Amino acid sequence: MPRLALLSASVAVLALMGGIWYATMGPKSDDQFADCRATAIAGGNDQIGGPFELVNAQGETVTDKDVITEPSLVYFGYTFCPDVCPFDAVRNADAVDLLAEKGYSVTPVFISIDPDRDTPEVVGAFAGNVSDKMIGLTGSPEQVKAASQAYRTYYKKQDAEDDYYLVDHSTFTYLVLPEQGFVEYFRREVTPEQMAERAACFIDAS
Repeated sequence: MPRLALLSASVAVLALMGGIWYATMGPKSDDQFADCRATAIAGGNDQIGGPFELVNAQGETVTDKDVITEPSLVYFGYTFCPDVCPFDAVRNADAVDLLAEKGYSVTPVFISIDPDRDTPEVVGAFAGNVSDKMIGLTGSPEQVKAASQAYRTYYKKQDAEDDYYLVDHSTFTYLVLPEQGFVEYFRREVTPEQMAERAACFIDAS
């Protein structure tokens, strides 16, 4: 074999071996959930989530520590929403039921972004109709805004001359763990089965 060809072959073998070593023995990610993630957050996951203070269905002021006592699926919506919110809330509840069948206890949380209409009683009734486990939360406009900003959600009340207005809003569902905080979000197209599978991965890795 010509020397040049022999040298090229040797370099290729060494490069291949180096690649294999890096993949198997090289630096590892310090993200304990790396094998579970299907999404990425610009700036890191610590950009999402954090403390909040809201009002539950009983009219009691509660914090995130009171609410997120186990793995939770957190969703921001409103009870007068004509289609999106009910479907998403039911999807989240279905995922929780699937997780329960596998031995995982997860709480679905519904946070209203329409505090003018969603009183504690209204949001509580909505949550109870969707799932016995679902926690419905509302609050003052300032409390709701602070919670929404913590999770980087968007909402905007449409102009209307009566109380039948709509509210534009983002539709992500957030998986939040008590110790780690926010770890993953789910888009609307994610099925209950997919959500349950991914959530279980995060719970197992926590």
